[in-house]
Amino acid sequence: MAKRKRATFSAAKAVKANARERVGQPKPSRTIDEAPRMPRKAKHKPKLEQIIESGGE
Repeated sequence: MAKRKRATFSAAKAVKANARERVGQPKPSRTIDEAPRMPRKAKHKPKLEQIIESGGE
């Protein structure tokens, strides 16, 4: 049977483990419901003919 490879030391994992012991597990994140997006505005200006037909709005 082959020997298991020892895990290399990771400072970040050690710090996180230490924080979990002292403070406790963080609360699970929740999704925030965003308001529905408004439709995009027209990319191009209306043509002169369209402006005249619509009454110059």
